[in-house]
Amino acid sequence: MTDEILIIITISTIIFISPLVSKFTKIPTVPVEIILGALAVYFSLITEHTIFELVAELGFLYLMFLAGLEVDLRKIIDSDPKILKKSLVYNAVLFSLSFLITWYFELSNIFVVTLPLISIGMLAALKKEYGEVDWVSLSILIGLVGEIVSIIVLTTVSAGLEVGFGLEFAKTMMLFTAFLVVLIIIYKIFHNLLWWYPEIKRYLMPEEDHQEQDIRVSMAIFFLLITIMIYLKLEVAFGAFIAGTFIKTFFEHNKALPTKLEHFGFGWLVPIFFIHVGTSFELQSLFHDGLFVKALMIVVAMILIRLVASFLFMKDLKGGKFLLIGLSHSMPLTLLIAVITLAYHNHSITQFYYYAFILASILEVLIVMIIIKLLDTLLFRKNIN
Repeated sequence: MTDEILIIITISTIIFISPLVSKFTKIPTVPVEIILGALAVYFSLITEHTIFELVAELGFLYLMFLAGLEVDLRKIIDSDPKILKKSLVYNAVLFSLSFLITWYFELSNIFVVTLPLISIGMLAALKKEYGEVDWVSLSILIGLVGEIVSIIVLTTVSAGLEVGFGLEFAKTMMLFTAFLVVLIIIYKIFHNLLWWYPEIKRYLMPEEDHQEQDIRVSMAIFFLLITIMIYLKLEVAFGAFIAGTFIKTFFEHNKALPTKLEHFGFGWLVPIFFIHVGTSFELQSLFHDGLFVKALMIVVAMILIRLVASFLFMKDLKGGKFLLIGLSHSMPLTLLIAVITLAYHNHSITQFYYYAFILASILEVLIVMIIIKLLDTLLFRKNIN
């Protein structure tokens, strides 16, 4: 059996059994895919292959695209200004505390970026389990602002790691700023255009669609923005994220589209990325001196700074439920892996810390999910009763 056939069979099997294992173990699907990927490479079922790496990269970009689909700019703009201001202060506190931790423990500067990252991907699981309760809704809104900040930070760090933090970096950031300004102008123009001619969006994505035109338009926007970012030599993931945000904001009439795109991505493309992440993790490294302890320290630091920052919303959520905001933001699995992968490939962190962050990303999902469940069951539901 050739390597290509063995890789295809193994990946297909992992994609198929991951949800079953997740349901049986009560562990979210993403950590399961990473763990199974690590087991597959340990038993030599998956080896390095160019096509596998290429598809995994596409899976990552599509994941960023799906992250953008969570962000409705109109919802953020129409939100309570006080909450938006607190959300920005919340992120400022996270970065400030991360800087202090990095400085005090003399860590690599990449910790300033990685510790405060926010990704709302895992919030979808919390929303499914706990419903539209007050703390989940507020956490999602704050998380939307935090994810935008995190994506911008990811783009900035990517530019710095690629070209250095000199004159070339300044030029890149000026180009990035100009790109953001152009995006704002396009948003205004498109918003006004759809206000006067709302039939445009129904022409592009008709309600009675027998040719999957909505998927075709979405993929066209997705690859167009990726191409623009490649041409401008900016972080491609940001282009994928903006594509998702554009579709979510301006084609809200197509309620089924986000679900269709998620099913397409999480059904096969995105899992390949997480399996690839798992294959980059050597199981033998678990026995390296201090790795598990270092991963736990990262988890504690990420949870702690968010709990401290969540006190900003003490007046908005009574009974200590504001703590759930900090906990729910302590699982930036996708963005965390994206940033550390980028940092590792650019030699900004050692292999030891790369493994520690991957292990931490898995541990924090398990730990935080358990803590939220315990708090909700033992404290908050008890208070309601």
